[in-house]
Amino acid sequence: MTRHEEISTFFLVLRRVRKTLIALIVIYAVAVLGLTLAPGLPGEDGQPTRLSFFHAFYFISYTATTIGFGEIPAEFSEQQRLWVLVCIYLSVIGWALFIGSLLQLLQDTNLQNAIRVRRFALEVRKLHEPFYIVCGYGETGRLLCAALDRMGFRVVVLEIRAQRLADIELQSYSADMPHLATDAGNPQVLRMAGLTQRHCKGLIALTNDDACNLAAAMTGRLLAPRLPVLARAEKPETVDNMASFDTRHIINPFEKFSSYLALAMHAPAAYHLLIWLTGLSGTTVSRHRDPPRGPWVLLGFGRFGRSLAQRMAQEGLPVAVIDLHEAPQEPLDGVRWIQGDGTGASALRRAGIEQAVGIIAATANDVNNLSAAVTARQLNPHVFVIVRQNEHTNQPLFKSLRADITMVPSEIIAQECLAILTTPMLAPFLQRLESEGEPWCEQVLERLTARFDGQTPHVWSVRISEAETPALLRHLQAGEIIRLGDVLRQPSRRSEPLDCEALQIDQREGERLMMPGPEVVLAPGDELLLAGRRSAQSALALTVNNEHALNYVLTGRDLPGSWVWRWLSRQ
Repeated sequence: MTRHEEISTFFLVLRRVRKTLIALIVIYAVAVLGLTLAPGLPGEDGQPTRLSFFHAFYFISYTATTIGFGEIPAEFSEQQRLWVLVCIYLSVIGWALFIGSLLQLLQDTNLQNAIRVRRFALEVRKLHEPFYIVCGYGETGRLLCAALDRMGFRVVVLEIRAQRLADIELQSYSADMPHLATDAGNPQVLRMAGLTQRHCKGLIALTNDDACNLAAAMTGRLLAPRLPVLARAEKPETVDNMASFDTRHIINPFEKFSSYLALAMHAPAAYHLLIWLTGLSGTTVSRHRDPPRGPWVLLGFGRFGRSLAQRMAQEGLPVAVIDLHEAPQEPLDGVRWIQGDGTGASALRRAGIEQAVGIIAATANDVNNLSAAVTARQLNPHVFVIVRQNEHTNQPLFKSLRADITMVPSEIIAQECLAILTTPMLAPFLQRLESEGEPWCEQVLERLTARFDGQTPHVWSVRISEAETPALLRHLQAGEIIRLGDVLRQPSRRSEPLDCEALQIDQREGERLMMPGPEVVLAPGDELLLAGRRSAQSALALTVNNEHALNYVLTGRDLPGSWVWRWLSRQ
């Protein structure tokens, strides 16, 4: 919060209580003046004594607040006591009016907002550790915040709906999350949220409003060009607009899932490997049957349905679309239109559900999607079922349905964001899966799932540099030849390998090695993409950072701890 905003909050309070405050000041002034003019008891010279302004103000100050310490500096006369009696009633009325206006002010919405903004700005200013700004706390934002919190990152949340932010207080996050109910597209708000602070690691715009995401992405690109900006966009024109000012990562959940489905149809092994590597770490992902080729039924022709229809048309698959609206003026090739209610058996039969190999329930209504899937299975027990889940609260229903594929937009976006933020090397690796071929993907998938018992591994990257691997870098700069297999060993028992696999090495010369073997020679500047247990990441970090651990892993000998012992060991 700027100095100007702090002053404006102060003057907001003064404006709301100015009438009663002025009345209270006038009462004090009149009371003090009257008390100085009222004659007191006769003095030694026989003349009436009078109170000074200081004594009068002192007496009124404690009398007006009903404290009452007595008559000072001397006993009062009858005239003075009469005036004090009037002052007591006047001051009580004045204080009652002033306190009442304060209580009314505390219920004022504008003041409450100003206080919340000030508190939010102070909380953000006190952040002295890496944090991300998340715009939007819906289904996707909640998943992403929970994942970032588990990874040890602080999060600043901006959400326009205050009722959604109430959920933050109910969650058991390991650290407090500064949050504010406001428009995340406002540049001043983003600056207040820490966009230009040196500890800010990135901006993630995940609201349901494409215009707000566009404004946030543009603000991040202009005010903090060094930061990665991830923005959600569902409309094609928004995607084009974001791309025009070089937004680094634009995430469209519908396009992303459509590409996944197309990949699953012509490269199932690559698809399963992609899904397995991008899942939540530690969860078990079971391999479902592959989507068959043949006629499909698509329920719903919104943004998601249109994207799916276009992808399936590109794959040469006939599609029957069921929608309540009339057919568009520019129909897609290979798409047959059935106007009707897709949850009923009549429309499904007209779409040819009995002969179809699969159905995709892609509406924005979970109840309709579930109903259509159940009805389709009754008419065709062997149909391949893909359903779209919109609300996280309906997860038990979709789990009971046991669809072949459940598409959850919030999870797709959250997983994509985490992959980009935590392991930037993973995206290029996944993009090359299809080009490597199905036999290669099948071999890698079987090898990795067998090693990690089908559980989704933890994926991370390491760059051979002074910042991340100081001990390993010193050995390489000294001319030692160190191979990949030499460092992927337990630092406590070098005969045992680390529970991880190297997926890719980006060498300093620009060459990229996929699934490198243990014989690959490491060099300064190489970047490694690894997958395995979280314990393996900690063990590898110890090896490449600690001179003693690295020496043991490479040679099998413990290095003496101090220079004295090292000198003695050489004698």
